[in-house]
Amino acid sequence: MAGLKPDTPIPTEIKLHQKSRILELAFDNGERFELTYEFLRVFTPSAEARGHGQGQETLQVGKRDVDIVSLEPVGNYALKPVFSDGHESGLYSWDILHTLCVHRDELWQAYLDKLETEGGSRDPSDSPVAAAKPPSCGSAR
Repeated sequence: MAGLKPDTPIPTEIKLHQKSRILELAFDNGERFELTYEFLRVFTPSAEARGHGQGQETLQVGKRDVDIVSLEPVGNYALKPVFSDGHESGLYSWDILHTLCVHRDELWQAYLDKLETEGGSRDPSDSPVAAAKPPSCGSAR
């Protein structure tokens, strides 16, 4: 089992398109998807952004121009992108990646709606840095 679930489709092709900022994925079940770097950064599975439970998420703002600096395999089950904003703690397992692909449009619309509701922006120049950020996992208070 390469994914976390026995029926998880496994990527057979992974391509970074730096100019268009798109990660292209092909899975062993024949499905093909494209995810923007911004989408991947916004939906990082990292506890830093997701929190440790429902309602602890941190809205990701100002990520429109983010790049993927490098992409590392993690065993036979995940990818670890390093983003140009310094974020590198998200592990995208095959099942997380496939779920993001399949639900991309609805997830993106929900994100845009929340961004509008909370007055956030996708543009870095419009997104003030939070003065009091909660500590990340393992950091001292």
